[in-house]
Amino acid sequence: MKNRIILISLLLLSNYSFAQIKKKDKAQNILVILSDDQSYNTLSILGNKEIHTPNLDRLAKEGMLFSQAHVMGGHQGAICIPSRVMLLTGRYINRLPGDGGTIPDSIISLPEVLRTKGYTTYHTGKWHSDKPAHHRFFSDGGDIFFGGMHFKDDGGQEHPTVYKYDPSGLYPASLKRKSDTFSTQLYAENAINFLNSTKAKSQPFFCYVAFTSPHDPRTPPPAYQNKYKAASISVPANFLPQHPFDNGDLKVRDEKLLPRPLTTEAVQNEIALYYGMISEMDFQVGRILDALEKNHLKENTLIVFAGDNGLAVGQHGLLGKQNLYEHSIRVPMIIAGKGVPKGTIYKGFNYLSDISPTIYNYLDIPQPNSVEGKSLLPVFNQPNVVIRKNIYNVYGNWSRSIKSEDGFKLIVYNVNGVLHTQLFDLKKDKWEKTDLANKPAYSKTKESLRSLLINEMKVTHDNLDITKPDWGRLKGMKTNGGE
Repeated sequence: MKNRIILISLLLLSNYSFAQIKKKDKAQNILVILSDDQSYNTLSILGNKEIHTPNLDRLAKEGMLFSQAHVMGGHQGAICIPSRVMLLTGRYINRLPGDGGTIPDSIISLPEVLRTKGYTTYHTGKWHSDKPAHHRFFSDGGDIFFGGMHFKDDGGQEHPTVYKYDPSGLYPASLKRKSDTFSTQLYAENAINFLNSTKAKSQPFFCYVAFTSPHDPRTPPPAYQNKYKAASISVPANFLPQHPFDNGDLKVRDEKLLPRPLTTEAVQNEIALYYGMISEMDFQVGRILDALEKNHLKENTLIVFAGDNGLAVGQHGLLGKQNLYEHSIRVPMIIAGKGVPKGTIYKGFNYLSDISPTIYNYLDIPQPNSVEGKSLLPVFNQPNVVIRKNIYNVYGNWSRSIKSEDGFKLIVYNVNGVLHTQLFDLKKDKWEKTDLANKPAYSKTKESLRSLLINEMKVTHDNLDITKPDWGRLKGMKTNGGE
């Protein structure tokens, strides 16, 4: 550990970035709350009048809401693995070995750096990477879930199988148990207990609360099970009974949750349960925020809320996140605290990988060389600043997409040798219903975006060469079950 601290210190000194917010106007503590499979359009404050999210709405009013926050994607079905690692490290997808399933020592995380600065780094909830990396990252914790989702046979959301935090990092079977507490309540209570502790009040902390909700199994507790009536739920404007072509992963686990063709009734029921899970999670977020206030920690805490990836839930004939449509690549994201303008919406592009460099910048702590994301700190002072001009996304080795600031989006596929292209004008068609790819009037737009995609792939170290006719799915590639 001593040698690793020396290494981190040397890397930090090589890449220092000064913040623009004065020290007296900054918080010291960091609270990160992450939801699982929550799409960007599931906040009532963003115009969804069918869902009830009072606590996330309250947090957005107290800080800045990022309406164009994105995950970068993944090369396999469990998109949450790389998205969570990108958030904690600021690293891009194409330079995460195994999509982040194992995090090598060379990729240094935000909590690791904060440990060297005297922070308590606390974690409760989901961890979908290796245990040695978890041991490096966190000095304390509550109940930890090692895995992708709470499968029914392992207790489901109602009785999640978890480990008590192990300071040795070994996690013997004796620390494993099935909880009698619903997952979100369990992890919220862990976080609240930490915030109530002397440790949280006596030294700076990084508290990471990683929920497994609203990921399936979508079994909200009784108080939320019938909160939303399926018959009253609007069917998405881009609902389809099935996807119109093979996008490369139509048989991944997520897509088997309902039979095909999808029916409006089945999708309405699924959305009602999805919303119930989100509202219950929102309630638990409120409890955590209340604990911050009760312990007089809120004024000195920068709060980040985000989703790890989106979800289709019936849109485009899909159910999961294994695709490059807006519902799956965009997530809710809020930052609140000292120095962050209240009640502000940032409409520019950003990734989850921009969160770590933003926090380094905010705290006046130099970031490691392994960070590739961009600091969002400038938008706290000037909400119209453009941090990113386009958004690149990856799924598998058979699909890529690019979205430009003028509102056009290109998706290219090569599934078992079958080439397919989609082009959407998101300013006129936010639901991505009208494919313009074969319209002669948009041929120049399509080629321009294709060139932009090729360039962005180089910038993000994507080794796939889409200029070759045989680019596409690698033989034998696994999709990790879509957990």
